[in-house]
Amino acid sequence: MSIGTSELKLLKALDRPGSSARRTSRVLDFLIIPVVVCAVIAATHIHIMLTVGDWDFWVDWKDRLYWITLTPVLLVIIPAGLSYVFWERFRLPIAGTLCAVCLLLGEWANRYFGFHLWSYFPFSMVWPAIAIPGLMVMDLVLMLTRNIVITSIFGGGAVAMLFAAGNWPLLAPFRVPVEHLGQLVSMADFIGYTYIRTATPEYLRMVERGTLRTFGGESTAVSSFFAAFLCMIMYYIWWSIGKKLAGLGYMPNQLKQFMGYKKDEMEVK
Repeated sequence: MSIGTSELKLLKALDRPGSSARRTSRVLDFLIIPVVVCAVIAATHIHIMLTVGDWDFWVDWKDRLYWITLTPVLLVIIPAGLSYVFWERFRLPIAGTLCAVCLLLGEWANRYFGFHLWSYFPFSMVWPAIAIPGLMVMDLVLMLTRNIVITSIFGGGAVAMLFAAGNWPLLAPFRVPVEHLGQLVSMADFIGYTYIRTATPEYLRMVERGTLRTFGGESTAVSSFFAAFLCMIMYYIWWSIGKKLAGLGYMPNQLKQFMGYKKDEMEVK
């Protein structure tokens, strides 16, 4: 890649203390931060809303099979891709924590304005899952080891292993058994019976049927370990995809002289 005369002058101006170009560059650095945060909020929220969907929307969908298995695997996609950019370009192991916090902000805004104010669902029914513990440990492993393979194994696995544990304090009260019309149901199911939702085929509830209980009686652990294995693979794949996308070059504009610009008289290799 070659540097033209105008680009070379700009680089020299940026190195000069007190120059207007240096001050402008610093202002742009601070302006780009909220832009990046808003972009991450939009990307993570839309991704989880379209993939995890109802398993994250409703408390009675948060089961021990689909919710615990699918959510961590899909959570790790965007943080893994951004981890390459933040780590290789800036040496900042913050992609996982940034995505987790931005996702939580976007989901709470959606729950408050969309589900609560617009549709009158109670917060106890539509609270979002917490992904901060697992993704924070993923960043910690990357910072301490600086190795993509180790981070994929231990960091990616931690996203799944800590997901169920991190959300259990919020979910436990909704697993209390209650009697409803002569049947024993959980508090989450009772809330789901009270607030009726769309009943089209794509929104029919898909939750655990109890088949995993044959593996020792505890489906949460089995689902978490299986999700951890998938997270290890997904982290490495999407790290590689982020590396590929971040390494894309650009083609020089051969037609700029036809757009009113003069061709550079000198180029510095």
